[in-house]
Amino acid sequence: MNTETDTIVAIATPPGRGGIGVVRVSGPQAPPIANAILGRLPRARQAVYGAFLGADGAAIDRGIALYFPKPQSFTSEHVLELQGHGGPVVLDMLVNRVLELGARLARPGEFSERAFLNGKLDLAQAEAVADLIDSGSQAAARSAMRSLQGEFSQRVNRLVEAMISVRMYVEAAIDFPEEEVDFLGDQHIKDAIEDLLVELDRVLVSAQQGCLLRDGMRIVLAGPPNAGKSSLLNALAQVDRAIVSDTPGTTRDIVDQHIQIDGLPLHLLDTAGLRDAADDVEHQGVSRARAAMQQADRVLVVVDDSQSIDLQGLMTQLPPGVPATLVRNKIDVSGRKPGTDTTPAAIEVAISAKTGAGLGCLKEHLKQSMGYEIGGEPTFIARRRHLQALKLARDRVVMGKQLLVEQRAGDLLAEELRLAQRSVSEITGKFTSDDLLGRIFSAFCIGK
Repeated sequence: MNTETDTIVAIATPPGRGGIGVVRVSGPQAPPIANAILGRLPRARQAVYGAFLGADGAAIDRGIALYFPKPQSFTSEHVLELQGHGGPVVLDMLVNRVLELGARLARPGEFSERAFLNGKLDLAQAEAVADLIDSGSQAAARSAMRSLQGEFSQRVNRLVEAMISVRMYVEAAIDFPEEEVDFLGDQHIKDAIEDLLVELDRVLVSAQQGCLLRDGMRIVLAGPPNAGKSSLLNALAQVDRAIVSDTPGTTRDIVDQHIQIDGLPLHLLDTAGLRDAADDVEHQGVSRARAAMQQADRVLVVVDDSQSIDLQGLMTQLPPGVPATLVRNKIDVSGRKPGTDTTPAAIEVAISAKTGAGLGCLKEHLKQSMGYEIGGEPTFIARRRHLQALKLARDRVVMGKQLLVEQRAGDLLAEELRLAQRSVSEITGKFTSDDLLGRIFSAFCIGK
């Protein structure tokens, strides 16, 4: 349970002017604050309309008040919500009145943090609150809602239960060493570990999908000048975002555009053409292009298919370890058929940014390259820390299996399973450091 005894307050609606503004209060002083501002304590979970009173008894605003007594509230504490007009001055006056009555300003994410500390939400569900607010697509919003409802947590809890079951079997043999030789040769434990790995892989695939929905892909358009990178960005974005010109070197700085492909968010970055810079400004643009490629999930190397190019020399300019796709643009001039082809050098996609030919193939390639599927099993939202925890747990189980097969080391297998369980449990917050909690909730909205 949360041991803090202070009461917090924050504006729960976005900054700026709006038709409605909400001030949220949570903590033990919520009931007396309600009495002071409303002249009474509203009945639980029933909306009441009235004046919000200042210290002198004059009305600051009029609106609706809702009171949620503990533990039947979002934070499991007494919660008061004041819904008035959305003017910033009015809301600030209302917050200042609550501060006069003994509350303090809430930190970012502190309401959700208290819900987690008081057992209302596990950590994955608390993170889903922020992900639902920040959703960049309908698919991401639906997945965040499934995580908030506990679908991801249920999958994680089933993994933990399976690990506990295997650990019990292993550690029982360690407690009775005269039986251990027979146990280590038992097919049951090997089958249980295989089943555990299969389920870990399934959750990993779903988590990868959820992470893509949340973070999207960072795609850098690179290649020689005048190859049509800016035209491709405009074609994918369906808006004239980048300047298009026959003059080489038009793009000097990075042009960033956010788009969606079947619900998958993409961050497209159009960069300066890769060549020996003609001046200092272009030199800076090429340097920024190379830096952007280092941070990309995938680089689209755009070339003019109607011109002869040094493909080998061009591909050597790409950063090692970053996946790349060769995009043969201007096939309306070269006459090449649109489509996708796999060569020893790279995967190639033939398109025309001008006519739109082959753009569908490029979009499908981008989805497939990141393992994104449409129409499959409904997924949940996930974060990179979830993926890291699942991958670490899988590595531990694989190592334990190897120790069992090669060394018949039951004690080492038990330790690997314990570490795997701990890693998975970090997703829901059973084993989580205060530093990690601070980083997670500090990124939330104030008032949530």
